Amino acid sequence: MNIADLRKSYEKAELSESASQADPLKQFDQWLTEAIHSEVPEPNAMTLATVGSDLRPSTRVVLIKGYDEQGIVWYTNYQSQKGRELAGNPYAALQFHWVELERVVRIEGLVEKVSDAESDEYFKSRPLDSRIGAWASPQSEVIESRTVLVTNAAKYGAQFLLQPPRPPHWGGYRLKPDNWQFWQGRKSRLHDRLRYTLQGDGGWLRERLAP
Repeated sequence: MNIADLRKSYEKAELSESASQADPLKQFDQWLTEAIHSEVPEPNAMTLATVGSDLRPSTRVVLIKGYDEQGIVWYTNYQSQKGRELAGNPYAALQFHWVELERVVRIEGLVEKVSDAESDEYFKSRPLDSRIGAWASPQSEVIESRTVLVTNAAKYGAQFLLQPPRPPHWGGYRLKPDNWQFWQGRKSRLHDRLRYTLQGDGGWLRERLAP
């Protein structure tokens, strides 16, 4: 099999200016809701791109945990690679790819930590093993073997029992969008691509981009 010969014709839907929302958050809400109702695998999964002090970009998949007019929220270890990179450069990009719907959403903007109260509230809602895992994993650090994680989990499980507190190095981030792009696959590679750019008055400029 020649990987260069793998091709797909995108023919499921279209994205027109007249049928799209003037507010990108409403358009995102519409598409995410449709992805959830369509039961695509992990519709809440998004790729997060950050840039380190060496100017090398890096990506990883995280899960969206909330969104509103303030921005897009996810939670992680602040001492991880992404946490360190965001501390040095607070601008990042997110991407959702709903393959079955032939759709992509790209979001760019400034990232800030959510409040301690928000992080505490979400942490308490997590399953117990996930709360213990936040203590057990020195995320992005080199470890000798998986035994390190298992041992840490046992240690913190015994220490905190059923009420592990939120680790001080763990919490939420919020990306405040200033640029959105919505991509809908179309036949003959003539895809629909709409960009929304934040304006000085708080409104959004919607433009069509060539695919």
